[in-house]
Amino acid sequence: MKHDGYYLAKIIADLEFVIAHTESITKNELEQNELLLDSILFRIIQIAENNAKLSEAYKASHPSVPWLAIKGMRNRIVHDYGVVDLTIIYDTVKNGMPEMLKRLKQ
Repeated sequence: MKHDGYYLAKIIADLEFVIAHTESITKNELEQNELLLDSILFRIIQIAENNAKLSEAYKASHPSVPWLAIKGMRNRIVHDYGVVDLTIIYDTVKNGMPEMLKRLKQ
């Protein structure tokens, strides 16, 4: 049976992948790199899917992680794919994801 540790490891792996592949990229470079952008959007969706499988007890014990915002971002990507605001994606990649990774590893 899968447990919080399993889903948490998958979330951390996705966060580390995105951070590693966007460390020195500008917003304009990201917008021009369709393959990387698609990969990042996929990873964000995967993070949200694994987030949904974490227990409520785990989420409650980590209130500094924006659990609802993660789900909201997934919904925007999935349901509004053609009009996703890349400024928000870029800010999430450069600021939100490193902060989330730091909080989850604590």
